[in-house]
Amino acid sequence: MSRWFRSEPMEYISLLINNDAAHDCLVAIGELSAIQFTDLNPDLTPFQRRYVSYVKRCGALERKLRFFSRECHELGLTLPAITTTTSSSTPGDASAGEGVAKERLLDYLESEIDGRDVRLRELKGYNEKLTADYERQMELRDVLVTARRFYRIDAPRLSISELTTREEESEERRGTGLAAPLLRGDDEDDYGDIDIRFSIIAGMVASEEVPRFERMIFRVTRGNCFLRFADRDQRPNTTDTDPLPASLSSSSTKQSVFIIFYKSPTIGSKLKKICDAFSARRYLLPDMNDDAAVERTITEISHDTTLAREVLVHNGNARYEVCRYLATGRIADWTTLLLREKTVYHTLNMFKSDVSGILRGEGWVTSASLMEVRRAVKNAHVNRGVERSGFVEIVAQPWPTPPTYFRLNKFTAGYQEFVNTYGIPRYGEANPALFTAGTFPFLFGVMYGDIGHGLCVLFAGLYLLKNEKANDSAKLSEIQEGLHIGRYMLTMMGFFAVYAGFLYNDMFSLGLNLFGTRWQFEGQKYGNVTDQATATLIYDYGSDESVYPFGLDPMWHLASNELLFFNSFKMKLSVIIGITQMFMGTCLKGLNDIYFGEKLNFFFEFLPMVTFAVSLFVYMVFLIFYKWSIDWNSRMLSATCIKPDSDAWGTSDYKEGEWILCDNTGDGTCTPWGYSCTGNDNTATKCPLNFGGSGDGCQPPNLITTLINIALQPGTVDEPMYKGQATVQIILLLVAFLSVPVLLFAKPCILSMQMARTERNNNRSQHGQETTGEYEQIHTLQDTDTIDDDHETHSFGETLIHQAIETIEFVLGMISNTASYLRLWALSLAHSELAQVFWQKAMLTTINMNFLATYFGYAVFAGITFAVLLMMDVLECFLHALRLQWVEFQNKFFKADGVQFQPCSFRNVILEHASR
Repeated sequence: MSRWFRSEPMEYISLLINNDAAHDCLVAIGELSAIQFTDLNPDLTPFQRRYVSYVKRCGALERKLRFFSRECHELGLTLPAITTTTSSSTPGDASAGEGVAKERLLDYLESEIDGRDVRLRELKGYNEKLTADYERQMELRDVLVTARRFYRIDAPRLSISELTTREEESEERRGTGLAAPLLRGDDEDDYGDIDIRFSIIAGMVASEEVPRFERMIFRVTRGNCFLRFADRDQRPNTTDTDPLPASLSSSSTKQSVFIIFYKSPTIGSKLKKICDAFSARRYLLPDMNDDAAVERTITEISHDTTLAREVLVHNGNARYEVCRYLATGRIADWTTLLLREKTVYHTLNMFKSDVSGILRGEGWVTSASLMEVRRAVKNAHVNRGVERSGFVEIVAQPWPTPPTYFRLNKFTAGYQEFVNTYGIPRYGEANPALFTAGTFPFLFGVMYGDIGHGLCVLFAGLYLLKNEKANDSAKLSEIQEGLHIGRYMLTMMGFFAVYAGFLYNDMFSLGLNLFGTRWQFEGQKYGNVTDQATATLIYDYGSDESVYPFGLDPMWHLASNELLFFNSFKMKLSVIIGITQMFMGTCLKGLNDIYFGEKLNFFFEFLPMVTFAVSLFVYMVFLIFYKWSIDWNSRMLSATCIKPDSDAWGTSDYKEGEWILCDNTGDGTCTPWGYSCTGNDNTATKCPLNFGGSGDGCQPPNLITTLINIALQPGTVDEPMYKGQATVQIILLLVAFLSVPVLLFAKPCILSMQMARTERNNNRSQHGQETTGEYEQIHTLQDTDTIDDDHETHSFGETLIHQAIETIEFVLGMISNTASYLRLWALSLAHSELAQVFWQKAMLTTINMNFLATYFGYAVFAGITFAVLLMMDVLECFLHALRLQWVEFQNKFFKADGVQFQPCSFRNVILEHASR
């Protein structure tokens, strides 16, 4: 846990490697995942780098592998998951790169991938071309068959309509005395066959365009054409070969066959333009009057489509075999090797070539891995047979800002990601994730406390843990991935919800009498309990037997003052938890100041903060526990007048001292400590404690009033709990009041004096030197300008404003954050009340009806419980616990301005690629 509390110690190293062994060195370093390299060429663009050609080659191969993956998915082949290691599926197969020299690995990958890329693209191109030709032949067949049917039905009718029109025109001509045509052939009838022959345009158009297509033709030709449509899917069945399979079809758009009859060549040219505008495919048809030619054309098309189909099947089989070969681990292995190569060359681009044949790199390495890095670099040079081995040395300080790195496991990774979402811890800073692992699930449990509902959440977490290995390698959605990462967190949330449920003794809004209740109502023994019955303790008050062993007594769930009791208990519990967690966060700030050696912050920020928090808020927690620890029955009994001869005299409830008889000078009653009551005595007179206030310490105080009066009425305590409470609270208030100006002014004043002292020392050293020459004069002026700039940057006013913000944020934050922790009480109350309402309205109402109503009521109860309490309320409690963890706790010490350690790691690169 100590290694999780603060980040791993880092070393900034310089790495000198021989150019011939550079590739092998980076491969070994990538396997270690131990170095985060610094870019030593920030002024160079990516295209000016030394190894940019290698990176481009890797990018080209990546695109080809993505093409392979798309082809395999298109054919329904399942690709194995990409892993951090390569595994050849065939013994002795070199597809995974075994036996290939590391520096020649990229050449090997290019030779393997390029050949299959060319082959697969050729097959894909042939498939597309053949499929398109096949589809056109099928369309031509359908158009021809449909056009022949239309021609047989509509052509004679159009001819008759044309003859009728001609006869009507002739009659009109005779009636008007117009002459007949002067020339007429001997073999012609009155109107000539050539005049009644129609031209045809036939083809295929998208079915969704048919209305617009028809409307456009009608408007352009003004109705001087005849247009017919037929849905291609509704064409008549033929004895030809089956249609093209859907897997080979190049188009999935629904098509319709059209045929247009027209006479004028001008109209024909317009119709062709309209067909082109609507992307309608036109087909040249034979003479439709020649049935033999039409039938011969259909037969030829059927024969061609049969041959084309066979070619398509052979092409598809060849394409499938290539993809099947690629899908049996080749794509995964090549992707792994390619990602490793790309990482190597991308990292080498960060190196600088200061000396010919030598590359220099710098970066961060964990102290624990430094020796492994040196060993790996040395072995890489030895294996390459290079005379001069690599050189790894620690760079002298000052260093850049070190990155933050924690060694995590399956349990801690989820909580660290939880914190990193808010911000990366600063290097060496106390890691909030260590405390989040315990406090966050606990805060959730306090709000969600219910045994039954908590078990549902716990079982959900255990189910995720059971399927952990399967989910590690599975392709998960975003929500599933989040649940998988937080599987241990979800399990802990369920555990603490069950734990808090036992504390509240609440299971689906019902109390569990696990250890036997310590209370009994009047008449309960005989089964005759009235609404106004009062419960009494079975055992003596304060004895061990009177205390319920764990959690709250189940009898509180039946009491009429149940809500009042639970409100008081949960509200105080929320305040205790909140102040404890905030004070722990403030203490972590002090530990950070000690670790970083910031004495000024420790003495003039941390100590005033702790003083302020202890004086008011920790004292509040003390009052709560002190009130719980007092035997108020005994104290109130000490201020009660009792007749000496009654049964109440001499009971064991009085523990403040001995029972003493009074002198009977009053009304005949005495207090247990011997005061003679007169009947007009107040509580302060009868109380023997002499603590002051209206009750003199013998009455339980209202803590809210007491805490408010600390600030509003200093020195006034209406119901004190101990002697001198008013004086103690005045002192604490004064200490808290004085800590605020110390927190506000001390640090800015000391910083201002330090800067003034530094400036005087610099001026004294400058005046003590002789400035000879123009260069020294300019240098002195530059130094003076630098000092002035620093003085302006760290002026007293700016420091004071910054410290004022810190002071206001802490002082007001302690108050507002304490109130914010009351959400623990509010959400716990809402959860229990909702569960109670669902139980009473859905179950208790229907149980007393009939058998069917009970089942229906249970269905309603289960459904609404799952939707509201197991889904919405889990999310609500999670978000509220998240806010308390991030704002109220982490805000006290967490800077969240760190830089995450991102080493040169093959494993991380491959896993990141696989998660896309």
